[in-house]
Amino acid sequence: MPLYECVFIARQDISAPQVEAIADHFAKVVEDGGGTVAKREYWGLRSLSYRIRKNRKGHYMLLNLDAAAPAVLEMERQMRLNEDIIRQLTVRVDALQEGPSAMMQTRASRDDRPRREDRFGDRPPRGDRDDRSGDRGPRPERGERRPYGEGEPAVPAAEEE
Repeated sequence: MPLYECVFIARQDISAPQVEAIADHFAKVVEDGGGTVAKREYWGLRSLSYRIRKNRKGHYMLLNLDAAAPAVLEMERQMRLNEDIIRQLTVRVDALQEGPSAMMQTRASRDDRPRREDRFGDRPPRGDRDDRSGDRGPRPERGERRPYGEGEPAVPAAEEE
């Protein structure tokens, strides 16, 4: 049978057990159509990028399905009719992902990645800044311009003859 991943977003004002009950209902619809729910993950109450039907947050739920197309179509039809579901997306996949999804991985496992020591990669240090050691010399007097090269005296702004 084909494999599917279905993610739906439920309204923010229902509770997490109610979201689980909705997922149970959709799992039963798939099982009545001859399919199975391989994995189910509750991703929690998350902020939406933009308001959808006056909701700023939503409960996210992932269902991995092994079902025939008519069972999935019936599940999607019932999702469209359910007032608690504000968005849903079902995608056919080649293989179901084993273990926790990317949304469920903890921060600790993502922090195990090696960090770069230098923010700018392997760019060499700027030699022209290392030579001066931060000292730019005396500040010119008011009305004088900075010299163009080293050792040149400051030039007055307006010379009177």
